[in-house]
Amino acid sequence: MNITTTSTRWFTHTQPKPHSRLRLFCFPCAGGSASAFRPWFQELPSSVELIPIQPPGRENRIKEQPLTQVMSCVEILIDVMQPYLDKPFAFLGHSLGARVSFELARSLQQYELPMPKWLFVAGNPAPQRASTEKPIYQLPDEEFLSEIRRYNGTSEDVLNDLTLMRFLLPMLRADFEMYDTYTYTDKEPLDCPISVFGGSEDHKVSYEDLSAWKVQTRNTFSIRMLPGDHFFLHNKRSQFLPILMRDLIYIT
Repeated sequence: MNITTTSTRWFTHTQPKPHSRLRLFCFPCAGGSASAFRPWFQELPSSVELIPIQPPGRENRIKEQPLTQVMSCVEILIDVMQPYLDKPFAFLGHSLGARVSFELARSLQQYELPMPKWLFVAGNPAPQRASTEKPIYQLPDEEFLSEIRRYNGTSEDVLNDLTLMRFLLPMLRADFEMYDTYTYTDKEPLDCPISVFGGSEDHKVSYEDLSAWKVQTRNTFSIRMLPGDHFFLHNKRSQFLPILMRDLIYIT
């Protein structure tokens, strides 16, 4: 099945709030999906309409070819998001999602389209910092899955289910290819504020990696560390969401 630019495929988990004052687009990490943000629907204020992004190659889009390049994803999203940019909005990107949301914000700015009121990024080094990690997307299956285990974001039951992994491996490899082959290019800083979040036990992303995001905005910048590993925004949701909500209420 070919990738379609039909917006309903990208926003299948959305619960419309016609009277909301702000839309929050959430971009998942590598291997992640829109359903990771499902618990947030009941916890965000009524003024915020949550719109999780559902990339191809997973869940209801499992039969579609997953994307392998950040900018390919950005080009499609610019198209499918147009009807959703009719009211104020913000971006929140986790890990790989931070890179996608950042490049999407830069493209919107470049094309003089509506800009997010705020960019929230979690668990990802500033894009201009050269990665010290070796690419893993081309590793043999056993070595690749061993690297996935190190992220501590996928249960052993899933990793040990050979039938399930046969379906998931193409998507996982594609997502990590997207992450591993990302190339940063210099452009003007963003006009919108950037808030960065990190996990105090995330051994892959340092405080210095996170603080380096500051040069990517000409507006306000903040950085906050929370307890937890790379997946703190889900595993420590009860601590992360109140902080996010205070920022969202400030925007709205």
